[in-house]
Amino acid sequence: MLLASGSGSYRVKIAMQQVGRALGMDSVAAQVTVNEITATSHRGPIFRTEVVQSRAIGVNAHRIATLERLCATLRPGVTVEEIEERLDAIEATPPRYGPWSNALFAALACAAFAFLNNGGPVEVLVVFFGAGLGQLARRHMLHKGYNQLGVTMLSAAVASGVYLGIVNVLFALGAVDSIHESGYVSAVLFLVPGFPLVTAGLDLSRLDFSAGMSRLTYALMIMTSAALSVWAVSAVMGLTPDPADPLSLSLALEIGLRLAASALGVWGFALLFNSPWRIAFAAAGIGMLVNVGRLELVDAGMLPQGAACVAGVVVGVLANLVAPRLGVPRITLSVPAVVIMVPGASAYRAIYYLNSGDSVEALAHGVQATFVVIALVIGLTIARTLTDGAWRRAPR
Repeated sequence: MLLASGSGSYRVKIAMQQVGRALGMDSVAAQVTVNEITATSHRGPIFRTEVVQSRAIGVNAHRIATLERLCATLRPGVTVEEIEERLDAIEATPPRYGPWSNALFAALACAAFAFLNNGGPVEVLVVFFGAGLGQLARRHMLHKGYNQLGVTMLSAAVASGVYLGIVNVLFALGAVDSIHESGYVSAVLFLVPGFPLVTAGLDLSRLDFSAGMSRLTYALMIMTSAALSVWAVSAVMGLTPDPADPLSLSLALEIGLRLAASALGVWGFALLFNSPWRIAFAAAGIGMLVNVGRLELVDAGMLPQGAACVAGVVVGVLANLVAPRLGVPRITLSVPAVVIMVPGASAYRAIYYLNSGDSVEALAHGVQATFVVIALVIGLTIARTLTDGAWRRAPR
């Protein structure tokens, strides 16, 4: 259940060991990938090995917090039946937000992304509708049990197609002076696999290659599926996803709007991950301050990857301070706060140019996106090392 909710292998193994001790096991050793667990339990000279595959791959921050709280409170003497009963109750808990609310959160997050990607009022407004309808289609198809890669491609096509359809209608009616093609990449950024990317990096930092590489492969497949769909829509419409020029704003107004957009983007992603409202607001506060600081560092001349590393450290430290006070795992705060810093637009542009045969542009965007993601993970790892004694010790 933890694995299917998006938790990293480190936390999955700790939870299994906590349950094993409560049930009287001497040890529980596990190998965890993105959707499989191979575990061996020992009690005296007796051992048993089982292999389990999780069919679902998703993100549910509320379930992660509930399951970790359950595992941490188990005491020796608890029976299997008691644990099963409590797990059944957790599994039967429906998502906190319905399909339309879920679509609204994605729409708000992507609209905030559009502004942070130098989009103007037209881009922000139209991205809101495109991303909302794309997420609505995505959730409907996932709950029907359709293939996740196919769902990702269709959702990206819906989001980018709706965006381009609306701006073309507005252009034909004379309401806008161009089709504002720079914004349609922002409409699909709700598909950025932030949880798998971050947990993959953290798993790799602990030399857990089976978990880290499988998560990274999954994240790259999701991003590639979305990018191929965006490329197909672009090819049909004859467009290129070139970055927009910076907006002409005063420094005070720019910082104020960046603060608002960063907070709204993180808040929307946190709720999209099924976080309770108070957790979403806490993550939004952290992400708002850190992301604007990161952008100001870049504007001051710091390399984007250097600013991303600093931002990752600050997010990790703040999450470590706030999470215990809220009684939640730090990942439920840190991941939404850094997702808005993941250069999803650059990654999508890299795959677009690769499909178009423009290797130079593809390499430029791909290297930039890769280095920024690596820097964010390094920053989070540094913060975890500084604040968690168990993390500092070499894995055994």
